[in-house]
Amino acid sequence: MTRFTIASFNMKNLIEADQEYYRFEAYTPEEYAWKRAWLADQLLTMNADIVGFQEIFSEAALRDVVIETDEMGMAANAANIPHRSKEYARRAIFRKLAYEPYTEAALAFAPNSFDGEPGQRRPGVAILSRYGFKGTPEVIQDLAKPLIIPFSDIDGSDGGHYRVKRLSRPILKARVPVGDAVVTVFNCHLKSKLGELPKPEGAAYPPAADLVNYDAETRALGALRAGLRRMAEAWVLRRAILQELASGHPVMVLGDFNDSENAVSTEIITGEAPFKNYAWMRRHDAETHRDRYSDQEDATIQEKIGAVRLYSAEKLFVRKSLRDAVYTSTFGGVFESIDQILMSRHFHPDFVGKIGEMEYFNVFNDHLTDASHPEAPYNKLASDHGQIMAHMVLGDPNA
Repeated sequence: MTRFTIASFNMKNLIEADQEYYRFEAYTPEEYAWKRAWLADQLLTMNADIVGFQEIFSEAALRDVVIETDEMGMAANAANIPHRSKEYARRAIFRKLAYEPYTEAALAFAPNSFDGEPGQRRPGVAILSRYGFKGTPEVIQDLAKPLIIPFSDIDGSDGGHYRVKRLSRPILKARVPVGDAVVTVFNCHLKSKLGELPKPEGAAYPPAADLVNYDAETRALGALRAGLRRMAEAWVLRRAILQELASGHPVMVLGDFNDSENAVSTEIITGEAPFKNYAWMRRHDAETHRDRYSDQEDATIQEKIGAVRLYSAEKLFVRKSLRDAVYTSTFGGVFESIDQILMSRHFHPDFVGKIGEMEYFNVFNDHLTDASHPEAPYNKLASDHGQIMAHMVLGDPNA
């Protein structure tokens, strides 16, 4: 039996000091030192075996955070963990308190192919694994073949198409050996809800970015474009997931989905939820009103849908604990979970062929405050996301 933890951590614009990432946005040396220390303290508190990071501009800055985490962790061990010669050293509490350094861990970083000059930077993603990787992690961003999404009008006539050549941010895919299993981990950061506004050739900025001359219609269309891109990126991720599942590999997907758990983009990634019973449903090729699926066909449909569906760690935890206060983002009075950890049925507690399951789920969101309240505290250096972590066990936890 093997236990491991896996987490998602949006670090909010991680880059060294005096580096302009967005226009006029940069950290002073003091701000960078504070941010690095805060991130290291958060990573130390999590102490996760596998971590997917988002909003990473610089691999070197991320390594700085990991090094500082190890320094803090080893200092904590020296203060808190008794020498093995002491009679109480074997108490379970000290196993929980002990920090395991990332000295031997593997780090894979996927830079953003859109990354540009100072002031026009674009963030990438990374995966840190105490178990290393099996093979070389794969980056999915620049598509070898553009994604063409055809549309048809209500009457069935040609409705045009949407074309995607590359994703707004990379998806990082890594196979991680854990115990006797190899788990395929996807780390993603899908397109944000920030609208895509047209900029005329030669213009310094999109006209609709001028909030004094507010253009509601154009900005609404920009939100539509952003949503369409996010759903297209979700489909690219879903395609890669299906390829892994078809090969028989257990899958875990984590990251910043920039959408809630019930959004269409998230449902594209998880796959559709099956009906309770298809035997009452009229067949797709029905010739009379009595032509419905049989009980045997119902079982076939249930298996085909269930085999490729992903399950939310948060929802599995809520079902088990009756907890209903999980959120990773606060904005404009809305508290929601836009960061997710999803898993294939290999880890579902009700699946007879499971290889393990989740024992516990953490959300680290005490630093989040709702900026819609005028007196709410705010710190631009801390992450604006809550961090989430799933505690997994391979094998039978009751054995």
